[in-house]
Amino acid sequence: MRKKIVAGNWKMNTTVSEGVALAKAVAEKAAGLNNGAGIIVAPPFTHLVSVAEALKGSKVGLSAQNCADHTKGAYTGEVAVDMLVDAGCAWTILGHSERRQYYGETDEKLVEKVRLALDGGLGVILCVGENLDEREAGRHFDVVKAQTENVLFNFSAEDMKKIVIAYEPVWAIGTGKTATAEQAEEIHAYIRKVLADHFGKKVAEDMTILYGGSCKPSNAKELFAQKDIDGGLIGGASLKADDFIGIALAF
Repeated sequence: MRKKIVAGNWKMNTTVSEGVALAKAVAEKAAGLNNGAGIIVAPPFTHLVSVAEALKGSKVGLSAQNCADHTKGAYTGEVAVDMLVDAGCAWTILGHSERRQYYGETDEKLVEKVRLALDGGLGVILCVGENLDEREAGRHFDVVKAQTENVLFNFSAEDMKKIVIAYEPVWAIGTGKTATAEQAEEIHAYIRKVLADHFGKKVAEDMTILYGGSCKPSNAKELFAQKDIDGGLIGGASLKADDFIGIALAF
């Protein structure tokens, strides 16, 4: 059975005190979950130590939103994997569409980040997905295939056990456009085929693939009912504990 996961990416939102209050509310509500869904929150870097303390003893895992591509040194503003582990993280999100679009993150850079994260003991939520121009040009399969191959094919089948993929239809995030459950399932199934062709069927079947395109309580049930959608990487809806846990209840 693939692991079902609902991960909340808080992005650049909340103060530390607001984040601690949100984390405590999520942890309290997650305590009543018994459907096997794994819950993860990814606050800003400044919150990690405080949120880790707030989550102690709960069912909720802690993730960073990014990590550096070096272990230490003169890299002003960067945060290394061992710092994240020391702060209490078990996961990091890598390759988010906003990191790719605004900060020029390349697949080559992501290979280094994934390697350092895995070597340092972090699980990785790797984001892939096409933008609106690529979708309208019919290149969505090619884009997602290239992103998956360029990064993950540098790693072993054993490494895949510590990686989760999040598919982000960038064209359906904050644009007013929405991906249907069928469109989402089509890409998720395709990603699984790309993995199967390289790593074999077992690795592909065991891979958790999350949907990252404006998932909310109102559409989560339909999305999660799809064969190849194993949960969500949640943005805005993760900033309200009721909405976030409402999505987890959709399983």
